[in-house]
Amino acid sequence: MTPLSDREKTEVRRHCGYPTAAVAGTGGMSGVFYQLCVLLETRLNVLTDAELAIVRRYIATLASLELAVPRAGDSLDTDQAAVWTRNRSEPQDRMGLFDEWRRRLCAFIGVQPGPYFPKSGVRVIV
Repeated sequence: MTPLSDREKTEVRRHCGYPTAAVAGTGGMSGVFYQLCVLLETRLNVLTDAELAIVRRYIATLASLELAVPRAGDSLDTDQAAVWTRNRSEPQDRMGLFDEWRRRLCAFIGVQPGPYFPKSGVRVIV
C-alpha cells in the first residue's frame, strides 16, 4: 500500500493537535514538544498496510465530522417548527463527537493529543 501522502500526514497532524512539519522542524521548541512531534512523524512513516487503511478511514470520517460542525449552524435560527424542535446543543454535540474521533486517532497511532488539541469546548487559535 502507498505510504501516507504529505496531505494525509498534514490532516493527521492537524486532527491530532500537532503543528505543521515546518514548525515542528524548527529548533525553537522545548525538548518534550519536539520529541512528541518526532514520535508522531516516526509512527506515520512506519505504519503497516493494515494500519494505513485504518488511518485513512479515520481521515475520511474526521473530514465528514468536521464539515458537519459548521453545518449545524444552518438551523440555529429555528427554535421550533411544527413539531420539530432544534437541538440547542447540536454544535457542541457535533464538536464533542469530532474531538472524540480525534482522540481515537491519537490513541490508534499511539501518541497523546498534541499541544494544539482543545482541552475542552471550542477553542480558536489565531
